[in-house]
Formats: sequence, C-alpha cells, structure tokens
Amino acid sequence: MKLRPIALAASLLAGASITATAQARPMTPEDVAKLESVGTIAVSPDGSRIAYTTASLPDITDGEENGSTEQQLKMAYAPMNARDFLPEDMSVSGITFSPDGRMVSFLWADEDEDRAVWGIPVDGGAQRKLAAVEDASVRSFAWAPDGSRIWMLASAENDEAREKESKAGFNAIVYEEEARLNRLFSAAVGTEVDEDPVAVTIPGYVSAFKVAPGGKTAVVQSAPTPQIDDEYTSKRAHVIDLTSGKVLRVVETPGKLGDIEISPDGKQLSMIAGVDMNDPADTTLHLVDVASGSYRALNAGAPEAAVDAEWLADGRLAAVIHKGAQSALRIYNANGTVAEEHDGGALILTSVEAGGKTLAVEANSPTHPTELFVWNKGKFARWTQHNPWLSEIDFGKQRTFRYTARDGQEVEGVLIEPVGGAPRGGAPLILNVHGGPEAHDSNGWQTAYSKPGHVAAGQGYAVFLPNYRGSTGYGTAFSKQHTGNYTDPEFTDLVDAKRALVEAGIADPDRTGVTGGSYGGYATAWSSTALSDEFAAGVMFVGISNQISKFGTTDIPYEMYNVHSGKWPWDDWQAMLEVSPIYHVDKANTPLLILHGAEDTRVAPSQSYELYRSMKVRKPDVPVRLVLYPGEGHGNRKAAARYDYNLRMMRWFDTYLKTGDRDAEIPDARPVLPEGTTGAAKKDD
Repeated sequence: MKLRPIALAASLLAGASITATAQARPMTPEDVAKLESVGTIAVSPDGSRIAYTTASLPDITDGEENGSTEQQLKMAYAPMNARDFLPEDMSVSGITFSPDGRMVSFLWADEDEDRAVWGIPVDGGAQRKLAAVEDASVRSFAWAPDGSRIWMLASAENDEAREKESKAGFNAIVYEEEARLNRLFSAAVGTEVDEDPVAVTIPGYVSAFKVAPGGKTAVVQSAPTPQIDDEYTSKRAHVIDLTSGKVLRVVETPGKLGDIEISPDGKQLSMIAGVDMNDPADTTLHLVDVASGSYRALNAGAPEAAVDAEWLADGRLAAVIHKGAQSALRIYNANGTVAEEHDGGALILTSVEAGGKTLAVEANSPTHPTELFVWNKGKFARWTQHNPWLSEIDFGKQRTFRYTARDGQEVEGVLIEPVGGAPRGGAPLILNVHGGPEAHDSNGWQTAYSKPGHVAAGQGYAVFLPNYRGSTGYGTAFSKQHTGNYTDPEFTDLVDAKRALVEAGIADPDRTGVTGGSYGGYATAWSSTALSDEFAAGVMFVGISNQISKFGTTDIPYEMYNVHSGKWPWDDWQAMLEVSPIYHVDKANTPLLILHGAEDTRVAPSQSYELYRSMKVRKPDVPVRLVLYPGEGHGNRKAAARYDYNLRMMRWFDTYLKTGDRDAEIPDARPVLPEGTTGAAKKDD
C-alpha cells in the first residue's frame, strides 16, 4: 500500500487553499478507489496520545494487487502530528492500550499463523505476540484491569474428524445445523506467550464481551446460535463470572442490541438497544443496573438515534446522537440526566472514545471521509488530515433538503447539487436510496463505490439521499411507519422527493434516476417497474424483486417478520406478490442495471435472476443487464469489484439518465479500465 504521511498532509494543506481554485477538477471513480479514512481509535489511559488505524483499499488504478480493506496502525500526539507505528505490510484490527498505557495491543495474523494478540511499546521497540489460542483465530480481546491477563474470544475448536471427512469428498453442508460457537480464554501476560490459556465457559454464541472493573466479571453479548436472525432477534447481554463462567444475570431486552459499555465503578452499563421486538433498529440509549439487570431508556421516543457511547473517568457518559441528517455530542450525568450537549456543526460524529481528560471522536463532513477529532476548549479540533488531494476537487454544494410528502409527513434528505449549480430546467437527478430501511444518511461524506455523490456532482448530476419513512434518526415512530407497509409510503416518498426537487428548480423531471443497495435495491427495482414512468434509469444492487421467494431464501426470516413485513407470506400470498417488483414488470420502461454478489446470503442472487429474466422475457425492448461479482456477498469487499461497480454505475447513468434517452444503445459489457489498472487491456489490444 502507498502510505500518505500525516506530516506531508499537513504541509500540503497550508498551500492547498491558495491554489485550490486553479487546480479545481471534478472527482472521478479513480479518486474513490484511493480514498483513505480513519478506521478505529483508542485513547491512552492518561489521554496523552491516540492510537488509530487508517483504512484503505489497494489502489488497483495504480497497479496494486487486488484485495480487501487494509488497516495500518498510527499514533497521534497532537493536531497534525502522527506517525506510522508498524511496518506498512501489517494490517491490524482491535487496537487498544494496555492498562498502564505503555503498550498498544492489536490483532494480527503473522504469515501462516492464526490471528493472535500482539503488542508494541509506545516508547519504542519491536512488536511481539502477547497471547494466542492454539489452532484458533482470536476474534476480540480485553485486558485485565491490572494488566496481568488477557481474555480472548476465539473461533471454534477444529473438528479434525469433519476435516478428514471433507478431504475424502464428504463435504456436504447441513444448512443451519453445523453451528460453530466462539470460545473464551484467559491467558497470563509475561515475557513469553502463555502456552496453556484457561478456557472460560460462555453461554451460546458470544459475539462481543467487556471485562468489568475489578476483573472478576464480564458482560457478554450472546445469542442462541451464530445465525444472523438470532443476532437480530435473540441476542442479549449476560453478566458472567469470569472464573466459573456462571451467568449471574441476564438483561432481558426485547429487541435488537447494539453497543454496551461498563461504567468506571462497574455498577452500570450503557446500552444502545431497540425498545421492543418490533423496533427496526437499536437507536435508544439505556442505563442498566448491573446488580439487578433492570434498565431504563434515556431518550425513548425522541426524534434521534444514539449511535455510540463511552463512559468518562469522572463517571459521566458521552454519547454520539444523530438528529436526522445532523449529529451532536451529548454528555449525561451518572444518573441519566443531561449535563451538556454540543452540536456537531458541519461534522457528522460517528464514534467516541475517551482516556484521561481527552475525549476523541471520529467524524466526517461533506468534503472529507472519516478523520480524528478531539473535543477541546469548546470545539472539535481536527487531529488528522488524510487525502490532501481532496483540496483539488471542485465539490458540489451539499445541504439538507426537506419536503412535504403527499400525506403531510415532513421528510428530509441530503442534497448534493451539481458543480456550478443546476441549469435552467433542472439537472439530471440521481436518487441514492439507503438500505435497511432502518438506517439513515447524514449530511457528511456521501461518496463511495456504490454512492455516486461528488463523482456524479462533478459530471453535472444532482444527487439526493432521502431519509424516507422507515429511516432511523427521526425517532422510533418514524421508523415504524415502514413496518407492514412495503412500498407505501416509503417509496411514494421517493416520488414526492423528485417532485419537490423539480419544483425547486434542481431536477429535470424527465431525467431522474434511482440507485441503492439491499433495501435501496428493492426501492430501485420498484421504481424501475411499478413507478417506471417517474424514473429514466435504475442501478439496482443486491436488491429484492420477489417478497415471497425472498422470505424462503433469506437468513433473516424472523427479523423480516418482526420489523419489515409484519405478517408471513402465507397470511396473504397475493398482497406479498403485489409488493414485489416482478409483479409489475409489465409497466417497466426504465433501463435497469442489476448488480449482485454471487455469494450473498442476506438477499439471494436469485432475486436478481428473477427480475432480470422477467424483464428479458416480458420487456425485451427495455435495456437490462445483470452483473454478478464472484466471491462477494451482501456488498462488495474487494477493490476491483468496488471500482468495477462504480464505473458501471456511472456509465449506465451517463448513457440513459444524462441523455434522457431510454432507447440508447446498451453500454459495452466489459469494464473500461484506465491504463495502469490491474487487468486493464493495453491500448493496442
């Protein structure tokens, strides 16, 4: 990987503003392919330094080998003062400081070895292995408060008999009946790696754990099985004795469970969770009494979403709160009352960490991906500056945009205007619809491999990201408007967004397209069939086309029932069919590009096959193409697949949306790669 030193970034930033106007250029898919961002952060116990990772993909546009996200460890000491802390070929995760602050620990797999816990002294010295589990990969870890031991959540024990059977050809997979449960171990920390870590009994499938002050108990998040449906519907917080593994108590929350943190005195937990089994998302902040397991909500019903929390050394609780498309940092007293709140301003805060008197956050903005900031003297001070070349980009104006839907509901979203503004008669508009729908788009960085954002704005498009009915960030009541109401009002909100933007002079009514992944892919399929008259082009990613067959092939049937459909397909077969895009293909006149990960288990690739085949047979004159990504699941992980996606998406919109010509010739099926890109054909080929 090519590393971009922070010191160089700081020096470039000083001169960038002077020449920005002269250098201004539109953003490109090649720019998206080389973006870096802050991955995870950890603050030292005394608050004197912050360890963090930079997350980036191999830059295949410059000939680097294809791969997935890599994370390099860095250490920051002051604003714009950071340095690399490990060799650049070490991609690590799970960073944290030892209790005495003298070492940064992390997870890493050395060559052919399994992933283990490693550490490197903060004042100089080589990295060394601290703890490991034989023939197992460590998933996460935590230090004992006194630094004497490390607890490790590790993968399941190898099944040698099963491996032998598989090598002999008996490799059949028994669906949902071969659960492999994580294990918990405790290892002594010393000059040598503890060769015999002690196993600790844990309940069910544990996905996360935190060790309490004192080191005698832990809070584990556990579900009955590793199935994602249990993760969504049955995961609970368990307080366990770390010596015996005995479950001391269970926090009986009824729905989805998110971030859990333990107070400095060990008496309380902060817990972000759903308020009931029908709550689409874990967005409500709770306080839990550890002794009894009882809990109470701090912001139930508020038009907002709690996204992360961290206890401070003085016993107060810091929380990142999203309010619609904006964000804030809120500080609670130990009793749950609000002590203070600070608006994020132009920043979208996404996580919070603390150590000593230092309070650090990760945040992004309309003009940069995630960076490290520290709350200091009443403002968020920026500590890192990645992607200095972004100073060259001519960004479109970005802002929140509100409109009134046909039933009177106010709906909000994020609008990116074309560079230079919309022309008379409006610009071609791309509705970029988020998935879930239990998610929301904030007024921050909105450009990625599957999000046209500033790449589209630089090519004369307007982009609107609607937080339609079902979205989080506006309160549970708003998100529950989706339950049992597939397509209406959630997708009529999309049409109403288009009409509001046309009325505002932003959008051309005849050149409006739609794209999105997962539930956003469902929105795209629906908009390209049932609502085809409204949309001139569609790019659908890992989307739903048949709600009946989707139920039979998804890995979240109960979550689908609890928070999405509100009924089983057999309760009303016809109704479920009528909210399926395949049912409305006879109306389709929208050129549709369909993309899907070939190994997707959330929304099976068969959903894309069904819509593609229905379009090809019933509407042979309407341009349609299906692109599958081998080895990819519910979203593309590797650099080449992401870059290819971005190129194909923009080329499809350029062909059909920008021109407004639904009958244009279908683009070349092969990707058009710039010279130097891995796999690119030579100019004379």
